[in-house]
Amino acid sequence: RLGLHASGPAGDVASLIDHTLLKADATRAEIETLCREAVEFGFATVCVNPCWVALASRLLKGSPSSVCSVVGFPLGATTPDVKHYETRRAIFDGAAEIDTVINIGALKSGDLKLVERDIAAVVGPCREAGVTSKVIIEAALLNDDEKIAASTLSKAAGADFVKTSTGFASGGATAADVALMRRVVG
Repeated sequence: RLGLHASGPAGDVASLIDHTLLKADATRAEIETLCREAVEFGFATVCVNPCWVALASRLLKGSPSSVCSVVGFPLGATTPDVKHYETRRAIFDGAAEIDTVINIGALKSGDLKLVERDIAAVVGPCREAGVTSKVIIEAALLNDDEKIAASTLSKAAGADFVKTSTGFASGGATAADVALMRRVVG
């Protein structure tokens, strides 16, 4: 996907980027600017909090850029039924992609059945609507066995992508995390 002004290698790279604004204090004007930039530079999506999905969807209508929203963000510490509703609402408002954060506490407690239900609660409605699902495991908070379990559960649930981090935890992605996740999900 390329924007109106994107061309050449820069445009090719831009079409792979989620132009993101997830600050709690993001304003309408900032979301409008984010959407203008997405169209101008040809970004794949704008990634916004759920309250901005409908606005961003209207602003991007007819452009190659689409809307990504977050679910259970940034902590992942809500129940599967709430994540299910939040997913359905974001899709209703125009989201074409959903990024969800797993229940990290459940994973660290060894409650893999809850983590599985948690991921499925988001992936299910995404599949039904033809929306891309991305599962954030927050790798900085996990040991390697937990990263493997989270990646395996994400793949088993049929998620389209697994992601390393929210950017809100103590650390971000490492090359080792990416390599480990890649080995698990293929």
